[in-house]
Amino acid sequence: MTTTPRKVLYPGTFDPITNGHIDLVTRALKLFDEVVIAVAFAHHKKPIFDFDERVALVEQYFGNNPKVSVVGFEGLLVEFAKEQGVSAVLRGLRAVSDFEYEFGLANMNRSLDDDFEAVFLTPSQEYSFISSTLVREVAKLGGDVSKFVPESVLIAFEQKFNIK
Repeated sequence: MTTTPRKVLYPGTFDPITNGHIDLVTRALKLFDEVVIAVAFAHHKKPIFDFDERVALVEQYFGNNPKVSVVGFEGLLVEFAKEQGVSAVLRGLRAVSDFEYEFGLANMNRSLDDDFEAVFLTPSQEYSFISSTLVREVAKLGGDVSKFVPESVLIAFEQKFNIK
């Protein structure tokens, strides 16, 4: 008897991918057979890294892991999840404010698709304060973000901000 692999979709802008994101994927792989990282086009957010750069940075980190795939998407998450054959999304919760936002989003998505589920995980304590927004701001100002992001992101920041 074969079973269908349990897949979860991890959507986000990943501008840039951080060690907090990586920690959540690692945790999710203990619960699911596969994690599909869905990099959102995010035209409303004005990301520092363009869409192709963000996809490439995520792929550079996870490219050799057969249990992780990286795809780009635009549009409604519930529709994209159906296209991917996934009925659950992974969301990280760092603080109560994250929960309030994610709770509303989960309920909206479930109202669009009754079969849609959200799985919430908390990051390791050492990553609980990391956000892409904070990392970008520190990097823009020339601060050391090496303990918050993978090496490929450090290199991308150096190129983007002409820093060394």
